[in-house]
Amino acid sequence: MATKHENLVSWLRDAHAMEQQAERMLTAQKERLHNYPKLRTRIEKHIEETLGQRETLERALTRLGSEPSTLKDMSGKLMAFGQAMGGMVMSDEVVKGAMSGYVFETLEIASYTVLIAAAKAVGDTQTQQDCEAILQQEIAMADWLREHLPELSQAFLDRSDTPGLEAKR
Repeated sequence: MATKHENLVSWLRDAHAMEQQAERMLTAQKERLHNYPKLRTRIEKHIEETLGQRETLERALTRLGSEPSTLKDMSGKLMAFGQAMGGMVMSDEVVKGAMSGYVFETLEIASYTVLIAAAKAVGDTQTQQDCEAILQQEIAMADWLREHLPELSQAFLDRSDTPGLEAKR
């Protein structure tokens, strides 16, 4: 059975892979967004946050005598690639991408909530504080997506109803 410390390290490695996946998905989505500047701008901001989160997780793993899992990171990258390819064929890619992004943000929120509890359980206040800061960024992104889904959906519907306008992205 794994110790509290071992579980914390394993979950930090999972979170690192999750952030690798997030960066790939967000970057692929951003590169294809042409007609939705608000969403593109918010995604660009979250990519920067995601890169910082990944660095924070790497520092935490180093402090705990570990490093990111190459296997988990590669799995995350492959999943992100599959999601990006799948999104490209949907006629409502922008809406489905925003919905998927919201779902992914809630997964990240759950992950950092667990990491905060684990860090607290082992007395690692630095990791706890780092994960609390990351959690706030994930909550902010999820809130932004939830608040903008109606507007984004309406913009997509308006564009799809207008001949000659691309709505997909």
